Amino acid sequence: MFTSERQPHRTDIRYCRYCGAPVERRAPGQGDERERAVCPACGTIHYVNPLLVAGTVPVLDDGRVLLCLRAIEPRRGYWTLPAGFMELGETLAQGALRETLEEAGAQIDMGPLFTVISVARVGQVHVYFRARLLSEQCDPGPETLAVRLAAEAEVPWAEIAFPTVRETLRRYFADRRAGAFGVHPFDLP
Repeated sequence: MFTSERQPHRTDIRYCRYCGAPVERRAPGQGDERERAVCPACGTIHYVNPLLVAGTVPVLDDGRVLLCLRAIEPRRGYWTLPAGFMELGETLAQGALRETLEEAGAQIDMGPLFTVISVARVGQVHVYFRARLLSEQCDPGPETLAVRLAAEAEVPWAEIAFPTVRETLRRYFADRRAGAFGVHPFDLP
């Protein structure tokens, strides 16, 4: 059984979004033993699900990767791949493309799925697609201080913003050296 004492992502839902009644914290039963916000008035169970982060690994034909220097917290002043939270009404690929345009101002051809990373401790799943840069010209948006193209030896590894980005870059360069790209699902603690 998964109790609220062990539940890392307890929410602050206090009122039912449908009828406005105060919710109770309890397991809904019928096989669902997780503590959830349950409305005693209308019976609505308020589920809270992980957030999806969608992004790209934009590369030139010579293998250099486009990195963005973050202008916002968290991790302002650190390097990342263009990525961000998906919006309702868009597919994973659409979200990744939008984030690449917003953060890097880069024109790309979307490629295949590359990494799928579960980060349970923060309630997120990060998904990256490989993408081919159509030009070295970029017009970064307000969330980005600068962009740069980096070969593997030029990546500022100690200044990478997030473990998901670091691991995605490591897998990209390993696959490039091997001459074959795969899809890499994995979990980060």
